[in-house]
Amino acid sequence: SGAGSTSHRSRPRTASRECFANDGRKARHPAGRHGPREAPRGNRCWSDLRQAAGLPVAPAGPAEETLRRACGRLLHVDDEVRLLGYRDLADLRGAPRVDELVGSGEFSERDRRGVRMFVSQLVDQVSRDLLPADATLQDGVDLVWRHPQVLAELVELFEVLDGQVDHVHARLHGRPDVPLLVHARYTRLEILSAFGHGSGPRVSSWQSGVMWLPDEQVDLFAVTLDKTGDGFSPTTRYRDYAISPTLFHWESQSATRADSPTGLRYQQHADRGSEVVIFARLRPDDRSFWCLGPATYDRHEGERPMAITWRLSHPLPGDLFARFAAAVA
Repeated sequence: SGAGSTSHRSRPRTASRECFANDGRKARHPAGRHGPREAPRGNRCWSDLRQAAGLPVAPAGPAEETLRRACGRLLHVDDEVRLLGYRDLADLRGAPRVDELVGSGEFSERDRRGVRMFVSQLVDQVSRDLLPADATLQDGVDLVWRHPQVLAELVELFEVLDGQVDHVHARLHGRPDVPLLVHARYTRLEILSAFGHGSGPRVSSWQSGVMWLPDEQVDLFAVTLDKTGDGFSPTTRYRDYAISPTLFHWESQSATRADSPTGLRYQQHADRGSEVVIFARLRPDDRSFWCLGPATYDRHEGERPMAITWRLSHPLPGDLFARFAAAVA
């Protein structure tokens, strides 16, 4: 059977313990023998092509078109933890009862956040009529599982993407509840879900380059390296680049003084017990960011903006360092 078939869903599956508990170094899930040989691109997904060709597809759900388009927003997934965890979720016969599974110990808090990472990608563009602003995570889960064709396609998609894992990843040490891996790619929705920002299926907007989460005691940096496009004004063309595989140059927002609360937090984060985690992408039209992992303050020059050198806990792989250097050359 080809991608989009529902034969794999004929065997009941139940939620397994700690879907997102891998460290990224385990053997990857074997790629399926069937399904698309290339990931879907553009506005048409694999299920659309099957349907246009007159091949069987599962019954449509209430947000079928929106969720089918959302499949393309998962093409960046490039680590074995998500590929296996997302695939196992999509392969469940029924919607998981997330709070019950957490309460019984079958799911950890890390798993709950992993479920939200998965669901938030799919429902972000769903109408408020189907998913109100006050919807719970379970409401979002229930909505997604009313779309068996979308779930069937995603199972096949994650098998295809499994063959494209190209880095060895590492956990964020000291943060057992955060299901992110260093040197994997994530969208802003996934990043905020992973750090427990909010609780519903929709994730709040994150447009700036910095997000301070006081409950998690972490500064999240979303860095775009190539700022030559029209989307950046002279006051937002910060000079961000990798100096070496372990040193990263970053400029704060233009109003930040060294002696301001924010400036002092950057300089004193280690003593205060907070953390800085850097995410970087090459261009503004890239949806996902590489997680560069935790960084510690090394030194800074000037203010408004502060030009800070951060020391990365995990050295950049050679290919990422080369791409980051080329982007700002």
